[in-house]
Amino acid sequence: MARIIPVLDLDRLEQGASELRTFLFDLRTAARDVGFFYLSGHGITQPEIDAVLDAARRFFALPDADKLAIEMVKSPQFRGYTRAGGELTRGRADWREQLDIGVERTTISQEPGVPAWTRLQGPNQWPAALPDLKPALLAWQAKATEVAIRLLKAFALSLDQPEDAFDPIYRGEPNHRMKIVRYPGRDATGDDQGVGAHKDGGFLTLLLQDENEGLQVEYDGSWVNVDPIPRTLVVNIGELLELASNGYLRATVHRVVTPPAGVERISVPFFFSARLDATIPLLDLPEELAAEARGPASDPDNPLFRNVGTNVLKSRLRSHPDVARRHYADLLEKAATAGRDFAAT
Repeated sequence: MARIIPVLDLDRLEQGASELRTFLFDLRTAARDVGFFYLSGHGITQPEIDAVLDAARRFFALPDADKLAIEMVKSPQFRGYTRAGGELTRGRADWREQLDIGVERTTISQEPGVPAWTRLQGPNQWPAALPDLKPALLAWQAKATEVAIRLLKAFALSLDQPEDAFDPIYRGEPNHRMKIVRYPGRDATGDDQGVGAHKDGGFLTLLLQDENEGLQVEYDGSWVNVDPIPRTLVVNIGELLELASNGYLRATVHRVVTPPAGVERISVPFFFSARLDATIPLLDLPEELAAEARGPASDPDNPLFRNVGTNVLKSRLRSHPDVARRHYADLLEKAATAGRDFAAT
């Protein structure tokens, strides 16, 4: 049986014009057909992979008090630690513990008229008990950013656009975010939802998995396993590329199933996105591609916006209601008074 999730080698970008054309076709086909692929030839070494997985395991091995000292609810920027069951997908608890970090920047002064999404910019929270974690995760973030930018330029070429077509909406201050995640075994969870079915909201997600299974992709009405392949990253398309390509590229629904009893799974997802102040353009696709673009598949209960900051804030507020209540009560009150979902504020 043919592999549903293809393996693409990024080194093919540098192997001459003929191989480049073939790679761009394969890239576009994978992104349109299933929206997921394994990436080899990414240039991140095995010692660098081992280092970030080891850092994640050392963080999750800390006493609860050390992890809760940087609990996400303390951060208006949705940075920090979330215990298992503390994040929601479609209203149900995700059974994973995790640490969210973003780009280290200064906060934006909240003057009258400043958009609410500007509150998302600011510092990370780091555990005092593990000072080596910050350099380890920022190093991984830098490596993943390099790979994501190479891929995004390749996607532009695959859609017959200039290589720098996306540069104006991420260059300077891209809004990337990453997590280190631990999925406890089924004996330590409320059910088998590691992460509920969802799409990712950025340009691209680059996922590092350990050796344990759990990730699944919805394909042709069934759930397909995306089992780990050593020395590869799993890449999936986010909703911003779906928007920009008018649905030609596909942001695919996926989920994570809780590991069996007695097994834990570690993963490191990296989400590469545009600047928070960016507006996603609609690309002028060639006639043959435009004819196959089906429009972005926006969920009426979870609408997509071309304003990046609005999209990100909507997602964060829904996923972390405790942070929303503490730091965004004014938005919730405004939305309730108007009889609207807070995503529309």
